[in-house]
Amino acid sequence: MKAKPATPEQRILAAIRAVPRGQAASYGAIARRAGLPGRARLVARILGQNDDPALPWHRILRSDGRIAFPADSPEFLEQSQRLRAEGVDVRNGRVRLLEDEATLDAAVWGPR
Repeated sequence: MKAKPATPEQRILAAIRAVPRGQAASYGAIARRAGLPGRARLVARILGQNDDPALPWHRILRSDGRIAFPADSPEFLEQSQRLRAEGVDVRNGRVRLLEDEATLDAAVWGPR
């Protein structure tokens, strides 16, 4: 029996889970890695609706490395704290994104 193909949501969640600890990726990079180029807003919507406490949502940022929440919000503070706890350098609400998308590809699609 053939396995069902993964839904877009499942592919996006798998790509988010594959971002290594201590690194960050953009919504667009996650969409591309999930095979959904141009669907960064779908990534944001799925993150906004997700209630899995184990999902590393804090590693996903805007394309310029900025945290998407308003700077004075509790969510901004929480995301900053989570990233710093993983050793990510957060400066003025911005981080350096995962530059080598091949690394993310290998994490998502490589052998387990």
